[in-house]
Amino acid sequence: MAIKISLSRIKLVRESNHLYDAISSRHISGPQDAVAIFNQVLDLEHEAQEVICELMLDNSNKVLGVMEITRGTVNASLCHPREVFRGAILHNAASIILCHNHPSGDIEPSREDFAVTERVSKSGKVLGIELLDHIIIGNGQFLSLKKNGMVD
Repeated sequence: MAIKISLSRIKLVRESNHLYDAISSRHISGPQDAVAIFNQVLDLEHEAQEVICELMLDNSNKVLGVMEITRGTVNASLCHPREVFRGAILHNAASIILCHNHPSGDIEPSREDFAVTERVSKSGKVLGIELLDHIIIGNGQFLSLKKNGMVD
């Protein structure tokens, strides 16, 4: 009796786009750099629904890629570590910066924001991909959970 198995292959497909090309050699030195890239590439500031995205970085904090992870409603979005780290693994990222917008403009983190941050941080430690920060964008402002002592 022959045993049948399926053969799978996963490939990273890099899309060429002038917005992405402009950030491919940028280094992140603080949350303001990350916010500038998220707004430049994904225009999070003007989204009408909550969007969770990430920057994937190499060992010297050079940007490897930016990815939209999920899109939700006006006040919520589901985020699972599986989706967060899929792109980071494919990009061979050493670390990530998570970001999402609050369409209401209020950048105060919710309980769910803290819960997501904790799950992603713990998962990243297991995978060897550090969560450097989680940033909330809204109404022309941003809040870095790391800078405000809300992330390990």
